[in-house]
Amino acid sequence: MHFAHPSYLWLLLLLLPLAAWYVMKWRARYPKLGLSTTAAFGKAPRSYKEYLLHGLFVLRLLAIAALIVIVARPQIRDKWSKTNTEGTDIVIALDLSTSMLAKDFQPNRFEAAKKVAANFVAGRESDNMGLVIFAGESFTALPMTTDRSLISNYINDLSIGMLEDGTAIGDGLATSINRIKDGQAKSKSIILLTDGSNNTGNVAPLTASEIAKKFGIKVYTIGVGKNGNAPYPTQDVTGRITYTNLPVVIDEATLQNIANTTGGKYFRATDNSVLADIFKEIDQLEKSRIDVQNFSHAEDHYLPWALIALALLAFEILLRHLWLKPLP
Repeated sequence: MHFAHPSYLWLLLLLLPLAAWYVMKWRARYPKLGLSTTAAFGKAPRSYKEYLLHGLFVLRLLAIAALIVIVARPQIRDKWSKTNTEGTDIVIALDLSTSMLAKDFQPNRFEAAKKVAANFVAGRESDNMGLVIFAGESFTALPMTTDRSLISNYINDLSIGMLEDGTAIGDGLATSINRIKDGQAKSKSIILLTDGSNNTGNVAPLTASEIAKKFGIKVYTIGVGKNGNAPYPTQDVTGRITYTNLPVVIDEATLQNIANTTGGKYFRATDNSVLADIFKEIDQLEKSRIDVQNFSHAEDHYLPWALIALALLAFEILLRHLWLKPLP
């Protein structure tokens, strides 16, 4: 604990002249009577109340001391600390193409993916994590961070239409590699979630997977979509969105090759529960020790001193008006 205004503690020295003033006042409080001898009073008992009378002043001094401490603003010290913990570096690469609005998941593929991804992030307490989004282009939404709430909130705020439409799986994977390749953890993983086939972009998916292999990065690929047909969003000439049943086409061969090349694993999610189970399985990723910087923020710690001051004053009042009440 430290004080925001430690110089105010010098006010405690004022208690010394107050004590001296009390002693002088007490001696001058009663008139004096001269006697030739006090032997007759030598064995007279002394009441405990005589000592409690001085205790009232001591309680008042202690209460003043507590108030001075409060004025000096006691605080719990803030500091940076560095700890070693088990963790891994993970980047989530999320497909934002329009087809992710297909309603073979509840309420659709995109919202289902956001929910399980946010829950996954919330459960990874010791990991450095980043977020990449891709459609017709790729974009680093969040660089590597240990702030889980920041990532979860960002995922929840994502929406279709933030990027040019399309499915650039290779670009999304390449951007993810750039985010994670310089991480401290020995274990580096990318979770790439998509519902289609690579149809645009500058980097071929298999080329990106070879780069990931070179850097020792595992890629876990997830194909999202039920088997058969699914209601896909289509826009008519008036701009109104309607849904039409169309065949579900996922380039599973490419996603499988990416996973095999990098030592990861390919998953096929056909509904909400399967998607949640996939993320639970990925949650068992290997972990390695990483250095984490922790910061504790400033916090005033005056409440205990305020309670002490109030208790002392209350005790003094009770003594003065109950046990030590003066006679009229």
